[in-house]
Formats: sequence, C-alpha cells, structure tokens
Amino acid sequence: MCGLAGVMALDGALAPEVRDAIGSMTDALTHRGPDGSGFFADHRVALGHRRLSIIDRAGGAQPMANEDRTCWVIFNGEIYNHAEVRRHLITKGHHFRTRSDTEVIVHAFEEFGPACVHHFEGMFAFAVYDQRTGELLLARDRLGKKPLFYAIFDGVLHFGSEIGALQKSPSWDGTLDFEQLEGYLSLGYFLAPGTVYRRVRKLEPGHTLHVRAAGVEVRQYWDVERFDDWGGTEDEAVSLIESELMERVRERLESEVPLGAFLSGGIDSGLVVSCMAAAHTHDVVTTSVGFGDPSHNELDLAALTATRYATTHHAHTIAPRLHEAFDSMVGAFGEPFADASCLPTWYVSREARRHVTVALSGDGGDETFGGYDFRYVPHAMEHRVRRLLKKGLVRRAVGHLGASWPRGTQVPRPLRLGTYLENLGYEPEAAYYADLCFLKPDRVRALMGRAPTRDPRDSAVYEAVVAPYRRCPSESVVQRAEYADLKIYLPNDVLVKVDRMSMQHSLEVRAPMLDRRFVELAFRFPQTLKQAGRTGKHLLKRVAAKRLPDALLRSPKRGFTAPIGAWIAGPLAGDFESEVLSSRAHIAAWLDQSVVRAAFLEHRRSQADHSYMLWAVWMLERWAAHQRDAERREAQAGREVPA
Repeated sequence: MCGLAGVMALDGALAPEVRDAIGSMTDALTHRGPDGSGFFADHRVALGHRRLSIIDRAGGAQPMANEDRTCWVIFNGEIYNHAEVRRHLITKGHHFRTRSDTEVIVHAFEEFGPACVHHFEGMFAFAVYDQRTGELLLARDRLGKKPLFYAIFDGVLHFGSEIGALQKSPSWDGTLDFEQLEGYLSLGYFLAPGTVYRRVRKLEPGHTLHVRAAGVEVRQYWDVERFDDWGGTEDEAVSLIESELMERVRERLESEVPLGAFLSGGIDSGLVVSCMAAAHTHDVVTTSVGFGDPSHNELDLAALTATRYATTHHAHTIAPRLHEAFDSMVGAFGEPFADASCLPTWYVSREARRHVTVALSGDGGDETFGGYDFRYVPHAMEHRVRRLLKKGLVRRAVGHLGASWPRGTQVPRPLRLGTYLENLGYEPEAAYYADLCFLKPDRVRALMGRAPTRDPRDSAVYEAVVAPYRRCPSESVVQRAEYADLKIYLPNDVLVKVDRMSMQHSLEVRAPMLDRRFVELAFRFPQTLKQAGRTGKHLLKRVAAKRLPDALLRSPKRGFTAPIGAWIAGPLAGDFESEVLSSRAHIAAWLDQSVVRAAFLEHRRSQADHSYMLWAVWMLERWAAHQRDAERREAQAGREVPA
C-alpha cells in the first residue's frame, strides 16, 4: 500500500511556500510507504508519493507519467485486473514501460477520461493530473477501502491519504466542526463526507472529484443496482458463491513480496484461507491474536482452520501494553475514532507484518450476507410485529413502554426488552438508526449538556444515516439494513479501522469479499436465502460446511473485540480518571464531565455497563491531547530552524 499527497491551485500559479510543503506532506505518510518517495511539480500542481512496493518493485516508482510526460498519476491501492486493462489499452495504441498497475491508470485516463474508474477492479485512491488540459481527477474505490481527504485552503485544493498530510500545509485551517461531535459520540466515528475539521472533507466511496475549467465537481460513479432478483435454486446459489469467492481470492494473490492472511475464529476469514490453500500458489501464512479474556479470544477456533489447511500459523495471546499502542492508534486516524476493535486490529497487523507484507482478510461477509444476528434478526422480527400493530396509538404506546422499561446489568437477560419494545414505536429506518448507535440519543444529549431526547430523529446525523436505508429498493428491511451498513458502517468504521491500523505497520490488506462483483452478487440473493430463521449468513455457512471444520461451525461467534469495559473498571481506571476527569481535560470544554464521572462510578461498581461511552470520551480526550502535543512539536521545530 502507499500514501499520496498533492496540492493544486484552482486559479493562477501555486504559491512557492505551498508547493515546497509537498515534501513535508508526503513525509507525514512514510508509514504507508516506507520503500521510497517521489515528487512532481509544475507552476500549478505538486504531487508527492510514498511507496510500499508490492508489484513491479523495480519499475513502479511514482509519480508515474505517460509516454510524453504530460499526464501524471499518484496511486494508493491495487488494480487486480490491470493485465486485462493493459491488453485492451495496447490495442488502442498505448505503450507501456513497466509492469505496474499504476501505469494502467494513467493510460486509461488518457483513453477514457474520468470514466476510466469503470474499468478498474480493485481498491484504490488516486490522482491523475493532465498538464495539457489542466484537469485533475481524484477517485476512490467503490466500497471505500482506500481513504482520500481533501480541502480547499486559500484557493488551493489540498488532498492526501490522511488528514495528517494536509496539516503540513502552511495554509492549514484546523477549525473544528462541533456539529459533527454528536454523530461521533453516537456512532463512534465522523460520518463522511464530514470530518472533525470544518474545512476538511472525505471523498466518499464510489465517487470522483474532477477539477477543470468549469470548477470542482464531485460525482458518484457506482452503486448497487440489483436486489432480490436471483432466479436460481439455493444449491445453485451456494455453488456460485463458492466459485466466485475462489476467483476473487485468486485475483488477490499477485505479489512480489510475502503474502498471508488474517485468521479469526469466524467463517469469513476461514473461507478466504481455504481458497488461498486451494490455489496452491504458495504455502499459506496465517496470523491470529486474542486477549487473555476467553470471551475476547478465538485462537482455539482459528487453530482449527489453520490445522485443516496446514498453514504456517502464528498465534499470539496479547497481554497489551496499551500505552505502546495508544499514541500510534490515536494518531493514525487523524480524528477521534471509538471502535475499540482497532486495538486487536493494530496487534494482528503488527504480528502479521513480522512475516508478510500483504494479508488477505474476511471483511465484508457480515454486511452483505446478513451476519449481524444481534441487529438484523431483531430488525426483521420488529418489522413483522410492527405490521400487526397497525394503529399508530398502539405502536406509540408500546414504544413509550420500551422507553421506560428497566435497563442495566441487574435486569435478567430474558427480560431486557426495552430496546425491542422501543423500536416497535419507530418506523423501520428510525429503528435501524437506533440500533446502529452505540450510544443512544438521550445519553448523547445528556453527555453534551443538552436537553435529552430519546427520539433518534432528533440526532444531527439521522437523515444522513437513514438516507441509504430509504433509497434501497428492496422490500426486505434486512436487505435495506445491510445496504445502509454497506454505505455507512462499513466505509466509516470497519474499513477505516483496517486501513489505518494495518498502515501503521506498513501492511497491505486485501478483502476478497469486498470485491464489488461479489458484493453485487450478494444483494441479488433475497433475504429468505441469506437468513434462515434467527440465523444469518445461511448461504455462506453452507459454503463453509463444505470447506471448514465442523467444530468451528458449531461454535458461537465470540467477536474480534477488546475487553475495554474490564480495563476501564480495573487496571486502566486510574489512567482514565487522571486524563478524562481532570479539570485540565480538553473534553471539559465540550462535554458535561459530571455525566462522565457518574457513568464511570456506575461502571466501576458494576451497576451498569458504560464501556462504549467511557471509551468514546477517552478517545476524544486522547485525540485532543495528541493534537496539542503535535502542535507543540511543530512550533518547537519552527523555532529551531536557523534564520
């Protein structure tokens, strides 16, 4: 994988101090590409690139140009069908100097213009600059596996793989966007296209940004279009899924460096490993990590698959020294991020990088084949009951009952019906939003010192989150929820986590189940095939039954998570208290510390589980402290530069 950065004057020439900053902007991405750097600049544009060499290690340096050096590209990712596209472009008269997939992009842009994105299968973020026309094209892959941030400061378009690159510009504007804070506390991330910074945007998945004489245009170029139209039998579906997955894995085995896989105790990564082993291209190297807490450890299940396919397996039980990971982890995101599963992802990436440079993962199976039973199954049940409660008054009464239903760890598990009853009072999209929130609207409002409300529709990000749910044409509420997850949860949480944590260790991660062709196929299958009763991923489980150990299929999923609740209540309680509850804490200006303190005390006394709230607040505080320290270092470095 790589890192890219660039600046382009939208009118006139580029200021020398901004052009000269491209070196610092690019250096901020060294962890993404430790194998080399390259630059290009003219009177209007400056481009920088950090390279992690995977394909054509000898000839793939960037920025890369066309034959007459009038069109330049910088690229982060992999184009898996580059050989096929190359052959087509050669028939059109294009000449290639390298075997790199990067060169395919620049020639495809010459041939097809912005429509070149339709010809690429892979994960990518790239920028192509055409000196002849003065055009610049930024593009991001369909699912959002590779990041791309942009901002316009002082009439100059800045862009880069991470926010940290933009911060090195002398034009940087770090004004915070507090309107986004409520969404972060609810969801655990800043929802694209927004960021924690008012002036910085994320280019959304499946979108391009095109700069030309007419101005700057952001346009969507891809979406899932077919739902529920599979006309074959279930057996035919299972056979097609297996063959498609095999092909998608095989495409991702091209590499000139050591390649392996993440292996958890679930079926998704197990299926990927089984396909890698079947390809017989090389011995399969697998890596697994787990914590000492059995509920956060799948090493025994991962070992079943590793043994079945005789992989070279590296299993690690983590006794984390969190302070070794905290600074790296918090700084990697460039903005607050509260999904605690980034911790095991950081560790599994570190361990995998000791053995390989590329790792395949099983990401994507849950969102496309109905794997989140804790959300999708209740969502379907609620919809069936909701249709029986036709009268609005009855539904509202049930919803009010749910709102006042007792909650907390003292309530026996079979009687924890509050969320279920409350959701019955909402429309399906509102229930989806409520389920997606780690922290419910009333708790977020109280935390922010605002008048509490339990209605999810009052959230600042509600409309943006439910928009894909509403526009999905499927009649199945679960298909709508999966599609919304594909547009919201997956690219803003899961893929951000995987990209940033792996890149901290200069590790490339490839996700065969997030190939757009595999995703499009998944949504063609009706939910009646993907969900059997109260169990999701029915079709994938049938494929797994043919390829994975029976004991693994019978074992309950434990999840790739971290025991943050136990840590905050126990060994890290002192750290939390001194950092978050201090009068000097940054969050004191943004949140009601009395609410945080009350939640912390309840959590320590086991009166309630406030794991997520406390972790989200702590990550917000850690991010603010990290930014303060970085600014101090920058200022100190500036004072030490000789006149």
